[in-house]
Amino acid sequence: MSEAHAVLEADCAACHVQTAGAFSAKASDAACLSCHDGPMHHPAKIGAPECATCHIEHRGRLNIVAAKNQSCAECHADLRASGGADRFAAHIESFENGHPEFAALRLSEGKDARDPGTIRVNHAIHMKPIRRAPNGPNVQLECGDCHQPAASSTQWRYGDAEYASANPTYSRDDLLLTATTGALPRPTPPNGRELMAPVKFATACAGCHSLAFDKRFNEGAPHDKPAVIHAFLVKKFSEYIAAHPAELREVRDPGRDLTGKPIPAAVRVYTPNEWIAARISDAEELLWRKTCTQCHTLSTTTGAGQNNLPGVEPARTTVKWMPHARFDHDAHRGFACAGCHEKALSSTETSDVLLPGIATCKTCHAPGSEHAESRCYECHTYHDWSQRKEVKPTYTLPALSTGGR
Repeated sequence: MSEAHAVLEADCAACHVQTAGAFSAKASDAACLSCHDGPMHHPAKIGAPECATCHIEHRGRLNIVAAKNQSCAECHADLRASGGADRFAAHIESFENGHPEFAALRLSEGKDARDPGTIRVNHAIHMKPIRRAPNGPNVQLECGDCHQPAASSTQWRYGDAEYASANPTYSRDDLLLTATTGALPRPTPPNGRELMAPVKFATACAGCHSLAFDKRFNEGAPHDKPAVIHAFLVKKFSEYIAAHPAELREVRDPGRDLTGKPIPAAVRVYTPNEWIAARISDAEELLWRKTCTQCHTLSTTTGAGQNNLPGVEPARTTVKWMPHARFDHDAHRGFACAGCHEKALSSTETSDVLLPGIATCKTCHAPGSEHAESRCYECHTYHDWSQRKEVKPTYTLPALSTGGR
């Protein structure tokens, strides 16, 4: 029997009905449901199969969840549209026969697929030796310096502890696209290693991309909304000029575009409020027009508030690129990232979708013992486990019921 049912090998009556001294060939659904709850898939135009049709026992120590492709092809080889909807390919026999290119990479209205994210990033530049900060050394980044699963304990080489410990005011909606998954959930919960976590400035970018705003300060501006940055600048410059009132008298060298007698230096005396306003204006000119726009799209209308602060376009980061299937990065952790995400080496545009295509997956996932599993169940779930019900445990191990040890 399968690994899951090995303990039942000597107890045929646990699953099979006995009639006239003989056991039924297949286990009944009632027998399966007495221990398991298998909530059904979405409504189909044909009747749902019996449990034993897909989950076949007595084949040795195999994974009984590994249903054969023919079970899925019963519907998907000729999928009838429900209510006129045709969201899925209508003729799929298997991963090798009829499965279309992944949806995220298909042409849409004759155009190449595009990443909806707005954070400007040039992967090709970051995959080559690159200077760390304006006066820093050249470094060779690795994919893992920016991309890690949420549950990873890796130390970030180019992160910043102060930014990482901050509590920014932007929300999840400012960062991520709303997940519109059509995949049925797995019976086991995720462990945080299946997908890569969204890239964060604090852990992946802050070590190289300085948010410096004035030579008087060693710290950078917060990585936050413009209103928060503005309030930070008001506080910093107010505290500074209170401690250095002599700077209210500013001496500026004259222009040297005229010849003849020397021109005395220009002297201007500010009030504290004037000095603070001037410094904030200079700092925000640097941040809004140069620093922030290296990565973000700023707007003078969308989201703009008081003090003529710009709005920032939501990042619109995609977390799950294959919403109708499941993928586990952790199962592929031994493979070099660029082996599958080869396009990242040459990608220069934010809009490039760097997901590997189906042809890449087929190099490993194919029929035969020399390849990785390629049956439908590997990526797709049949049972809707979000609808599961708790079952009442009733089975007792034979050894326990007879008092054996």
